[in-house]
Amino acid sequence: MSGFDAWAEAATDPGKAAGKPEALAGMRVLEICPGHFGGMVASSILGEFGAEVIKVEPPGGDPARRYAPEGITIEGTGLPFLSEARNRRFATLSLDEDEGREIFRRLARGADVIVTSESVARMDEAGIGHAALSVENPGLIFLALSLYGSFGPCADRPARDSDILCQALSGAPHIIGEPEEGSPPLPHQAPTRLGNWHGWFTQGLWGAFGVLAALRFRAETGKGQFVDVSGAEGLMKFVDYNITWMHTAGKSRRRIGNFDPAVFPYTYIKCRDGHTFMAAYNDEAFESLMTIIGRPELASDPRFSSPAARVRMENEKALQAILEEWSQHLTADEILRAIEEHTSKKSGPGAAVVTGRVNRPLETLAEANWRERECFAGVDDPVYGNLLLAAPPWKMSATPARLKSVCKRPGADNGEIYCGLLGLSAAEVDSLSARGVI
Repeated sequence: MSGFDAWAEAATDPGKAAGKPEALAGMRVLEICPGHFGGMVASSILGEFGAEVIKVEPPGGDPARRYAPEGITIEGTGLPFLSEARNRRFATLSLDEDEGREIFRRLARGADVIVTSESVARMDEAGIGHAALSVENPGLIFLALSLYGSFGPCADRPARDSDILCQALSGAPHIIGEPEEGSPPLPHQAPTRLGNWHGWFTQGLWGAFGVLAALRFRAETGKGQFVDVSGAEGLMKFVDYNITWMHTAGKSRRRIGNFDPAVFPYTYIKCRDGHTFMAAYNDEAFESLMTIIGRPELASDPRFSSPAARVRMENEKALQAILEEWSQHLTADEILRAIEEHTSKKSGPGAAVVTGRVNRPLETLAEANWRERECFAGVDDPVYGNLLLAAPPWKMSATPARLKSVCKRPGADNGEIYCGLLGLSAAEVDSLSARGVI
């Protein structure tokens, strides 16, 4: 381990985070995002950096608590909610009641940030939107998360903001998946969604990013602001140069699966124990790769002798088959060793051959690098038992993010919030609860 590596490990050790300051200490966030994981992700990020997050749920709990792939729950709560409901206090409150809306306004007066996926129009009509709340709290930052955004021809559509709709409207799934070949195309040759709730997670990430920028501006001016994030629009960022390409070419990009229109090889190839990634970014690297697989003559084959030739679809398919003829007899580690042995003797472009095993999730969990970096946090919770959660991905030397608490029952902190923050009596809280306001 080099001197800097040793310093970085000691300086950013997640195990020592508890003794360090928090970047957002003293900030209060109200999260009101029933059934919406984008809002939960945004609030989680702010909470991991030290903000006090109060999750406001409907009486009876957030519908997202019931999201349970394969029906797996712990104490009645689905695993997705358990994974994301970290670093929060939990209050229940009905915004359908006048008393509930007044309580929310009182909470908002002392808040720095509101994160909501509720309809902006509905919030305004109820007197708890940005326009009304910012009069009493000019420094308030109001993050609105929605499918279409808060303005535009589609903003008033009653469509529910869901991950899969964010993905569909972004255009991203259209260019992901196996190409359509034959007539009719096979069922699997269709647009493919982007992994696990990428629409929601992207929306939450961009939302938190906007809040952090707004907090920086407020520190200079004292002024809050409205932050409007469309989930579909946020995911368009990941369509990257394809938008410019389609605009310039005047046509839609075809779906091409694991082939690539810009550089090849840049793909996953089969190996004896699964799949591995393979890339050679330039002519010199391609020549190195052909030498490694025992086919040096292919570097001068007209099909593969230039980057432009290698990205023709028929040539990509031929090259994929040639690579897999070699790789299918080797493990991913054997492929890695073969490439490292060859490229260690080279420098510059000829060394730019890249490979890496495609891990199964359980293999990722077991990998020493991620264990040493404490990418996963084991928590023994009195209610939900032993949990393994993704830890904050930021390793920081001065103000590290941290995981301080996990999920609680709906309304677990009602007394602390309503009595402690708003000064209500225990009898008043009991009365509100009995009438379904909280």
